[in-house]
Amino acid sequence: MEQAVLPMSPAAQRDALIDRWRADPHATYRTWFLWEERLKNFRSIRRGIGQIVREIEGGSFGNVYRGSTLETVVSSIAEQRQIFKGADHAFLWKPKLRIPDIYENEDNQRAFGRLLHACDCCDTAEAVIDAIRRLDARQIKGLGPAVANLLYFIHPTLVVPFNTAIVRGYNALTGGNVKLGRWDHYLSMREGVMRLNAEHRSRLSNDLGAVAGLLFDIGSGRYEAPPRENDPLAAQAWQGDLARVREETVAQHRQWTLERESDTTHTEVQGWLRDLGLSLGFQVWIAANDRSREYLDGRLGDGCLEGLPAGLDGAAESVRLIDVVWLDTSGARVVAAFEVEHSTSIYSGIVRMLDLALGCALGAGTAMFLVAPDDRRDQVAQQLRRPAFSRVSELGIRYLPYGELRLHRAAIGRFGTGLKPILEVSQAL
Repeated sequence: MEQAVLPMSPAAQRDALIDRWRADPHATYRTWFLWEERLKNFRSIRRGIGQIVREIEGGSFGNVYRGSTLETVVSSIAEQRQIFKGADHAFLWKPKLRIPDIYENEDNQRAFGRLLHACDCCDTAEAVIDAIRRLDARQIKGLGPAVANLLYFIHPTLVVPFNTAIVRGYNALTGGNVKLGRWDHYLSMREGVMRLNAEHRSRLSNDLGAVAGLLFDIGSGRYEAPPRENDPLAAQAWQGDLARVREETVAQHRQWTLERESDTTHTEVQGWLRDLGLSLGFQVWIAANDRSREYLDGRLGDGCLEGLPAGLDGAAESVRLIDVVWLDTSGARVVAAFEVEHSTSIYSGIVRMLDLALGCALGAGTAMFLVAPDDRRDQVAQQLRRPAFSRVSELGIRYLPYGELRLHRAAIGRFGTGLKPILEVSQAL
C-alpha cells in the first residue's frame, strides 16, 4: 500500500527552492554573491559615491552624466554580473523627457547628494528610510527606486537592490503587487523582503544581496516560484505594508515642507551677510556646500572667494563649512565669521567656531557671530554655557538677531565701515 505524500507548507516549499538555487552553479548565488571580487567592488563603489557627494557639495558635479563620477560608479555597478545589468539605464539622461532631473536642476541634484551623504553617514534602517522619504517628498522626475542600487553598496544589510526582475520575483514569490518607479512601493517591498530573509536566514544571509539574487533568478525566469493560486494573507500583508508606508510619508511630508522653507530663510540670511560684507570692502567666503544655492538672480557664491587663502591651511576644513566668513582685503586674515542657526542645533555652529579659533592664529580683532531668529537668544545663551564650551567665553562669540540684521543691514552697507556697526547691533552673551 502506497503511503500518501503530505503537501509541503509554503515555508517548506521556499526552503526547497532556496536549497536548489544555492546548489546551482549558474545561479546568482554562486556566480555573483560568492564571487571573490564582490567585496572589493563594494569598497571602490562606496569611495566613488563619497566623491559624488563631495562634487555636488562643492558645485563641481556639472550638468551631464557622460564622463561624470556618477557614470563611473553606476557603470561599475552595472558590471556586477547579470543581476545589475542595465543598472545605468535609470541614470542616463533622456533629453526629450528631461529625466532624471538631477543634471539641469541643481536643487534636485543637491537633494540627491544629501540622500547619498545621509545614507553614507548613518547606520540604522530608520535613518536610511528617512533619507529615502525626504528624497521622495521632492518628487524628482525620473529619480526612482533604481537609486537603491547605489544605496545597497553603502548598506548591504539594510537596503535591497531594485530592478524589474527583482520586483517580478518578489511579486511571484509573495503574491505582492509592487510596481516599478515608486518609492512607496519599494519601501513596502523592502519590508516584505526583510521578513522573507528573516524567515529563511539560515539559508540566505544577513547581506540582502543573497535574497535579491534569489528574487532576480525567479523574476528572470530561471526558477519558478512555488504555486500560489490563492493566498489572501500574503496580499493582505503587502497591502498593510503599503498603507503604512503611505501614512508615514504623508505625516513626514508636512515636516519636510517646513524644513525646506527653513533652508530658504537660511540662504536668504547668508545672502544678506554676503552682500553686507562685500559692501564693507571685505572679501567673503561662503560655505563650500552652499556656494551653488540659488539666490536672487544668481548663486550664493557669486562675487565670493573661490578658494581659501594659504594662511588658513591649519583651519581650512573648519572654515570651508562656516556659513559666511569675512576676510580682509588681502584675503589673508579672518575678520569675522558667521554661523546662521535658523532651526538647526546651535551646537554644531559653536563647534565650527571653536575649530576655527583653535585651528589658526586669529587676530585680536576677529569677531564671531551666531546669527539666529530673535526668539532663539535664550537657546544660544544656554548652549554657550555648556561645560564643553568653557573656551567659548575667551572667543567672545556674539548673538546677532535676524531682526537687527534685517533692520540695519542697508544702512550699514551704505554708510558703515569696519566691524563697528555690526558689533553695535549684535549682543554679547
